[in-house]
Amino acid sequence: MDSGPVRQTRSVSPDFIRQLAGYGLTTAEILYRLPDHPRFLQTYIWQDYDVAPDFPTLMKFLTFWRDKLDGALYSVQVAHEKLIRPAEIRAVSFELRLH
Repeated sequence: MDSGPVRQTRSVSPDFIRQLAGYGLTTAEILYRLPDHPRFLQTYIWQDYDVAPDFPTLMKFLTFWRDKLDGALYSVQVAHEKLIRPAEIRAVSFELRLH
């Protein structure tokens, strides 16, 4: 027996909502000293959506690193790019569907 049309629930990605709110993709290359061999440096790549120029999400992560992890931070290089810009978003005045 057919139960009728299948309903699809569509939800907007939380990351997309953040991008609309001004967040951009932030990548940090973190160099840190190995706890057992402090003369050696190790690389860690961190990536998340964050707001420039204050980078509160990255700062929270670096605070966690400094307080909870053994590897002392040596340097952090940050790249940031807004993936959605205001000029790329336009309101749609009509919708045309072709079946």
